[in-house]
Amino acid sequence: MISQQEYSRMAEAAAPVSDKKTDTLKAFLIGGAICSAGQVLFAVFSMLGAGKENAAAWTSVVLILTGALATGFGWYSALAKHGGAGTLIPITGFSNAVCSAAVEAQSEGLIFGVGTKIFTIAGPVILYGTAASVIYGLIYYLTGLV
Repeated sequence: MISQQEYSRMAEAAAPVSDKKTDTLKAFLIGGAICSAGQVLFAVFSMLGAGKENAAAWTSVVLILTGALATGFGWYSALAKHGGAGTLIPITGFSNAVCSAAVEAQSEGLIFGVGTKIFTIAGPVILYGTAASVIYGLIYYLTGLV
């Protein structure tokens, strides 16, 4: 039986060495570029006459669709290879996570493959997002902040 310390030492030796400063900079630049693209989209939708809420909604829709398409074509994983956490944080990262689970499950069929696996990522987000909304709503209601 291998001890926890031996396993940790072996895993550390096998792990690829990364330059944290370079990785951090690349994550910042790529994540910043995604967020800047979102800001440009918001400005364009605003200039086209959409109100603030509608411009924000359309920006989200376009970013989610772009993330989904990039995942489907295999481009998002290539971007994430260089951008690391910078590609996970924006809304495109969530789109990638949901869509990549569906892409991987295609061979299992539409119902039991894609239909089930797509909620592997989305399910917990929906569950905890809804639960947090209820809790925050109760706090607002009970404190009279509403």
